Amino acid sequence: MISSLCSTGTLSSLSLRVTDNPSPSLSIVFVPHLRFSPFAAAAAAPLSVSFHRHSRLAGRLGPAEDVSASDDATSKTDEEVPQDPRLADWETARSFKEAGSIFEGTIVGFNNGGLLIRFYSLLGFLPYTLLNQARFCKDSPRPILQRAKDLVGSTVSVKVVEANEERRSLILSEKDANWSRYSSKIEVGSVIDGRVDSIEDYGAFVSLLFPDGEYHLTGLVHISEASWDIVQDARNLFAEGDDVKVKVINIDREKQRISLSIKQLEKDPLYNTLDKVITEEGEVSTGLDANMEPLPGLDSICQELLKEQGITDVQLGRQGLEKRAVSQDLELWLSSAPVKDKQFTLLARAGRQVQEVYLTTTLEQDDIKKAVQRILERVP
Repeated sequence: MISSLCSTGTLSSLSLRVTDNPSPSLSIVFVPHLRFSPFAAAAAAPLSVSFHRHSRLAGRLGPAEDVSASDDATSKTDEEVPQDPRLADWETARSFKEAGSIFEGTIVGFNNGGLLIRFYSLLGFLPYTLLNQARFCKDSPRPILQRAKDLVGSTVSVKVVEANEERRSLILSEKDANWSRYSSKIEVGSVIDGRVDSIEDYGAFVSLLFPDGEYHLTGLVHISEASWDIVQDARNLFAEGDDVKVKVINIDREKQRISLSIKQLEKDPLYNTLDKVITEEGEVSTGLDANMEPLPGLDSICQELLKEQGITDVQLGRQGLEKRAVSQDLELWLSSAPVKDKQFTLLARAGRQVQEVYLTTTLEQDDIKKAVQRILERVP
């Protein structure tokens, strides 16, 4: 019979009493020299008590296997400890990036560099440079931070462009998401309504209006495509907020760039005929007029024309006077009539004077225009 276990320096409050048929098969194992306290008990290894099979004790305490199964239960509990959800969300972010999937996120804040987007348990960053500027077309010009403040709480469609868990860098792009959704809805040759979003020295950025009434993509009208006239500064033609009609002339799907043109919506004024440029009061003579001086520099241009491959003969034709001077400098204009039987007509103009120049050529209109442009660069 065991009445108690109690001694100084061991367990001071543990007692175990067995009053019925003590058995030598009963063993008690304890950790000696352990003072009992709530802090010590929490830190110490649990006291292990094991019993060999005994009929009455077995019925009261259960099989020995059940009691000793506490170690297995402890290990199972360790396995079931939930992992940090951010680990799984970083994996999700990488999957979104690899698949090019679009994520609908909520804007929860902003700073000087961009917007903060909730991506599950993570916080993504949408730089202002990757924000779709077309969304501001209907808004009056304001500082970007004021616009960002108004966006907090709204939802935005984005793509993951960087998911670096080590650097805690999750970069998102609205431009990429919009390109995936809307670029397939336009094609080269399309004529679209747009609004001037911003103006640079090299041209104007125009946001494109889609059938849903929203501006989703932005293209560039290069200064060379703004007008048939020579334009030194695009700001002389456009102002932010101007409504314009543009023609899509190129789509670079790899670089996500759209090239637009305004001048191609009109016929090139350089393509003209003598009958159209001569006013009603103007005079038209056949051949060379003895009283009309040759256009200065025209002989040199004719010689340069013969040096161009595909042009075999150059002859001067009719002359005339316009009602007013177009330019004091010598200019070459192209006829609107197509090449026929290898014959094509140029118009030489300076001041009020205009004269036809007949070419014998195997070139088409566009190639003739390129040849003329090369000649004008060579001739001072």
